[in-house]
Amino acid sequence: MSIRIGMGYDVHQLSEGYKLWIGGIEVPYEKGSVGHSDGDVLIHAICDALLGALNLRDIGYHFPDTDPALKRIDSKILLQKTMEIIRNEGYELGNLDSTICLQKPKINPVIPEMQKTLARVMSVDALKVSVKATTTEKLGFVGEGKGISAYATVLLAVSS
Repeated sequence: MSIRIGMGYDVHQLSEGYKLWIGGIEVPYEKGSVGHSDGDVLIHAICDALLGALNLRDIGYHFPDTDPALKRIDSKILLQKTMEIIRNEGYELGNLDSTICLQKPKINPVIPEMQKTLARVMSVDALKVSVKATTTEKLGFVGEGKGISAYATVLLAVSS
């Protein structure tokens, strides 16, 4: 088949003493994402969607949190490497649609910067990268400010 669809989901705890990286940019806030890498929940969901579309397992398989070389790694590097894997399989990104679930801080003002950053890292046109944000209306771990989650869906097509 010449097109493939993938879906990714990721969650990270929020805690003081960490930076908040979302979509490849640092978002100023009193809490940050806890993770083995920089904790960029959106990039991790995107990587899972890309890999899942081609039945290549998940981000943890390719970049395990048991690897000390990946400790505090910039997730943009993981996204670049994931795109190399996808392109080596003969596919290219058709489009990406993603949603960040976060009660605070409000990130709508920085979404255009996230889109540009993700597009640059993935070497695609920014029009192929959709980033949206929502709260959970103060419900659950996201609503209580304990964590952040992200969803990503990708369409891949055979490269020409």
